[in-house]
Amino acid sequence: MVKCSFCGKTIKEGTGITFVKKTGSILHFCSSKCMKNYMMKRKPARLKWTSKYTKGTKAKKSSKTKKKKK
Repeated sequence: MVKCSFCGKTIKEGTGITFVKKTGSILHFCSSKCMKNYMMKRKPARLKWTSKYTKGTKAKKSSKTKKKKK
């Protein structure tokens, strides 16, 4: 199974959208929502519904607590 290039969810076989860039790189999207957001050049780390958002916020919280302790 392939992961979505934008939100990071796993895509079941036979579903989703495959997009091939002019450079030859292949992008997989789970839905048209993800594809449209990618085309608008939005960052998945800023959108709450993506899995990449939660990973970024955890890293920021841990770095803030370290600064406060010093």
